[in-house]
Amino acid sequence: MMIEDLRILAMRDWLENDLLLTILNCVPASSDASFRRYFRVTTPEQQYIVMDAPPPQENVEPFIKVATLLSGSQVNVPTIFQHNIEAGFLLLEDFGSQCFLDQLNSDNATELYQSALDSLMTLQSNTAIESSPLPHYNHALLTRELAIFKDWYIDQLLDSEIPDALWQSTQNVLIASALEQPSVCVHRDFHSRNLMATDKNCPGVIDFQDAVIGPITYDLVSLLRDCYIAWPEQQVETWMTSYYQRLVDAGLLACTSTQFKRWFDLMGMQRHLKAIGIFSRLHLRDGKSGYLNDIPRTLNYVSRISASYPELAEFSSYLNDHLMPNQRLSV
Repeated sequence: MMIEDLRILAMRDWLENDLLLTILNCVPASSDASFRRYFRVTTPEQQYIVMDAPPPQENVEPFIKVATLLSGSQVNVPTIFQHNIEAGFLLLEDFGSQCFLDQLNSDNATELYQSALDSLMTLQSNTAIESSPLPHYNHALLTRELAIFKDWYIDQLLDSEIPDALWQSTQNVLIASALEQPSVCVHRDFHSRNLMATDKNCPGVIDFQDAVIGPITYDLVSLLRDCYIAWPEQQVETWMTSYYQRLVDAGLLACTSTQFKRWFDLMGMQRHLKAIGIFSRLHLRDGKSGYLNDIPRTLNYVSRISASYPELAEFSSYLNDHLMPNQRLSV
């Protein structure tokens, strides 16, 4: 019997014998880029989502901690009805099966993004970071994340290399920009696949267990320059500028719009480089090759931004000469 089957048996035993639930149906709901899986469980009373986070690869305690924090900030995160920390199971509120990515189109984008930006404002303005137990997005973490791009995309997927001096100077620009920004609570994966279209208090926010204290533009650029769906740059700028003004009005920000745009662009580039590395790792290490399809879109963001800033001109040239041609061959 496969390990996955044993996990399902253990999950059902917990639900039926420990929680005394009558299970009418149990079907896969989704999986993500980690070892976690999710199941939709139907009982005579209601539907639930069960998170299966197998130890030792996963730990449900950060999810519980951050869910409590964000719920207290009035962010719409799923209620945790029951948990089994030792076994790695959580019984959660079911937000349904429609994420923003499933529903977004040119007709409803403004409405859905407005609700997402409202939720982000709630997250950033209501979460007191001074007393927060979350770790900080510091120099070491930013460096580790950028290393994922070099290690998994350049070195392994493309079997290529980047000059050390160029890579170091590129990292220096991106990390310095991130660290000079005001700090807020950062969801860290605030994008269309983690925002659920709900009937009440839309969106439902999921996959927040890796939250940190970090740069104020991080979640905004995750949302507006999404690795999974792209919008015309003029529209992105309109949404960004409107949110910038909201931050200023809320007293969370005191900088020029030009400075904010630079932070936004370079934060996005840092995130997109990391994401490209993660997509490569998912393919090479975990056999999840579907994420390769998202690399061209994400790499295009990097290409456009690096070409816009003189301090990244050398990296832009390297990108166009070495990575973009290889990308067309590898994906």
